Amino acid sequence: MLEVTYITLKVAILATLINFPFALYIGWILGRRNPRGRLILEVVISLPLALPPVVTGYVLLIALGSRSPIGTFTQAVFGSDIIFTWVAASLAAAVVSFPLMVRSIIVAMSTVDPRLERSARSLGAGPMKTFFSITLPLSYQGVIAGTLLGFVRALSEFGATIIVAGNIPGVTQTLPLAIFARVQTGRTSDAFELVAISVLLAVISLGIHNWLLSRSGSRGGI
Repeated sequence: MLEVTYITLKVAILATLINFPFALYIGWILGRRNPRGRLILEVVISLPLALPPVVTGYVLLIALGSRSPIGTFTQAVFGSDIIFTWVAASLAAAVVSFPLMVRSIIVAMSTVDPRLERSARSLGAGPMKTFFSITLPLSYQGVIAGTLLGFVRALSEFGATIIVAGNIPGVTQTLPLAIFARVQTGRTSDAFELVAISVLLAVISLGIHNWLLSRSGSRGGI
């Protein structure tokens, strides 16, 4: 039980860390700018929400397989494949949870008053300084809320994970996969315990997420 929970948290945390810098950058681009190809970028970002997770997992299986450039590289450098490891499970969780994280960050970034950014630029601050001194501090609660939302989605990932990482006890078996395995074998009491742990983790994360959103909304109304 503890081992499954540990693997689940490890996978979800790595997935969130992988997503965060990309989600922050794209959230800033789409929340504060109007780039060329915006529609195409938004479609690509949202694609994992529209596709069945199994399809996402299959694409990752091909992209990370031993015959792919990534697979060849990892074989040459590390002497092993990524697929059917907890890292592959993290990548699957990252891809599936990315749209939720980045969309929340876009909303948070778009609420920042552009006059404050223009004032900072007029005083000599460059784009990076303006971002870290104005944009991010004013939107950080929404950014954290979006990050937590992505983390919650990573905790519950099933379809893509089972394709690209398998359901290997002690290696890649996360809570959703463990629940699936126990239901299949008729171990319902064990399944209920894992369901309770999943619900507890989700409630804690979503509670913090909603609290941050309420604080952000209250501040925005002042």
